[in-house]
Amino acid sequence: MGKISAPWLKLKAGIDREDYTLINRLQEQCVREDRITLKLELDYKLEASQETGDGAGLQHINEFMYFDEQQLVGYLGISHFGGTGSPLEVTGMVHPAYRRQGIFTRLYEMAVAEWKRRNSGGMLLLCDRASVSGQKYIAKIDAVYRHSEYEMYLRQNHQKPQNELLSGGLSFRKATNADGREIARQNAIYFDDETYDAEDASKDSDSEITSEHESVDNDNDGLSLPETEEQRGMRIYLAELNGQSIGKFHLQMTAEAGGIFGLGVLPEHRGQGFGRAILQQAIEKLQEADMKEIFLQVAAENAKALQLYKSCGFQETSTMDYYEAAGNRI
Repeated sequence: MGKISAPWLKLKAGIDREDYTLINRLQEQCVREDRITLKLELDYKLEASQETGDGAGLQHINEFMYFDEQQLVGYLGISHFGGTGSPLEVTGMVHPAYRRQGIFTRLYEMAVAEWKRRNSGGMLLLCDRASVSGQKYIAKIDAVYRHSEYEMYLRQNHQKPQNELLSGGLSFRKATNADGREIARQNAIYFDDETYDAEDASKDSDSEITSEHESVDNDNDGLSLPETEEQRGMRIYLAELNGQSIGKFHLQMTAEAGGIFGLGVLPEHRGQGFGRAILQQAIEKLQEADMKEIFLQVAAENAKALQLYKSCGFQETSTMDYYEAAGNRI
């Protein structure tokens, strides 16, 4: 066991390239020794920090780093996808040689304090089901299980699919800020996202949109703006049938891997093969970008989506469990 000799903490709103390197090095160590998956969103966070000047424009503490002299031995990060009302997502790790010394507890206590300062709607803890130490800690703090996601990777021998629906009126376009409310509406349908207010949307439908940026460029709306997300590495595409939006998908690309997120089809258009066509289009765009690996995440209870992904060449690689933090105790 590595005995802590000179501990100190670094707390930041965002990460810079040096932080990224240190955190990624610690992640590789934990993944290699524990044989687990960690969902740290480092590439997304780095892009967001660079956009705002190494996190200077971010309003809250999101990065909690525990050092022993110059070595990073513990890390916990907060991610916040969506707008007001959506839960914080928290995940972290401790170097295998420095465990059972209270490092993660210290980081988690600070994350809980930050959550309470934000008065957020909730906080979810992410833990690979295969993580022995992580699952023990979850049990210790009495966090409540909420749901699970399968991480799935496209098999290397997957053949490029033939997308027959593209000739039948189905088309795709990159979303702009003007599509912010439509994306929020679809997220609310697919993922119970609370950032979409149907009453406010109905009021907005009576007003004229004067600019594709002005229509949703309001921080108080709590909307995710596609053009801002693209600067952070996340591209959002809308699927349209004869000019009408019927679904969407999000793509995030790093140096080697491309991820598919937020994929869905509106209820009135399901059962007609559009889900498969949208997935095939997402795969094709990532292949065109020369991504060496293609992955996605799907809720474990979504049997239909799971079967669709398997039939399109994806296979399960890990299971990520989500737990709701107990608000009144550590």
